[in-house]
Amino acid sequence: MGDYADDFVAAVSPQFESVTDYRITADGNESVAEVVAAVREIRRVVLELEKKGPILVHFEQSAGSQATFWGSWLPARIPVTSTIHDAPYPVWWPFKTKLLYRYRLLHHAVHYPTRPLTTWLQRRVTKGRTLFALTTVGADNVQIKMKDSTAIASRIFVPPRDELPALIDRPRAVGMFGHVYKGKGFDLIGRLREQLDDDIGIVVAGRGTESLDPIDGVTVLGEVNDEEEDAFFGSIRFLVVPYSKDNPYGKAFAASSAVSRSFAYNTPIICILDGSLAEMATEGGAIGVDGGIDAIATEANTVLRDEFAQNKIEDEVRELRSARTIDKCVLPFVSAWAKL
Repeated sequence: MGDYADDFVAAVSPQFESVTDYRITADGNESVAEVVAAVREIRRVVLELEKKGPILVHFEQSAGSQATFWGSWLPARIPVTSTIHDAPYPVWWPFKTKLLYRYRLLHHAVHYPTRPLTTWLQRRVTKGRTLFALTTVGADNVQIKMKDSTAIASRIFVPPRDELPALIDRPRAVGMFGHVYKGKGFDLIGRLREQLDDDIGIVVAGRGTESLDPIDGVTVLGEVNDEEEDAFFGSIRFLVVPYSKDNPYGKAFAASSAVSRSFAYNTPIICILDGSLAEMATEGGAIGVDGGIDAIATEANTVLRDEFAQNKIEDEVRELRSARTIDKCVLPFVSAWAKL
């Protein structure tokens, strides 16, 4: 959430007398000692600021982030809000420390049977609080799971980027983009290559992609930033988003930063109708398909030969870019905070 947090803090700071920004750097892989130290430091910072006048504390929370969950358990007198990036739960594995996660079977043996307990615990922590999700379906499910809180829907903002050539002027190719981890769909690249027409290229970029096995007809760029990121999106016409957020613990309704980055470059997506992706398919800029990677490939083979369809969906993305600037996307936050 680093890039998101940087832009978010910059956008909301003018609404406050001052902003104190405390970062958790362990990236969801904390030791018990690191969690305890971060929680103590969060509490110290908050209580020191409270002495100076009215404060509001806001957390960015994701599935495996321990310290941001436990650190949010602050005294009831302090207004606390959170953005839940992996709705509907603020944290999916509240005891996922570095040592426990080293033994995956033990990790799941601790978390899976205790889901009723950890759900109750999260309801206890979020009781009476305002929780934000970056999709409507995410907020709806937060309200169901964290029933004693108030869930508010916003949207993930589309960051500003330079203009690229029109879709029909780019190479006839699709792309995959993001951080490589299980469930993101990078294991499906081989199948995608088999099902795509021979004259349609595949370009893959993102942290960890350099370690993927080489496949004929697939260009792998590794992590890309700045001009390299511009070049990546300039080399594709559609971003392929095949990943599902289903897991044994339940469905996650996360907004995709990879998709918002794609929209920033006027690049539409082809996705499966799963979780928040189904919502995107109704809002424009996305072609949703029933089925998996084969259905995505079939759609790509068709739409990449239809200039009219490409021009139309590119216009939809352009409208989303205008509607989802960061200044507009922070308005639900600012409105809720003003009431608090």
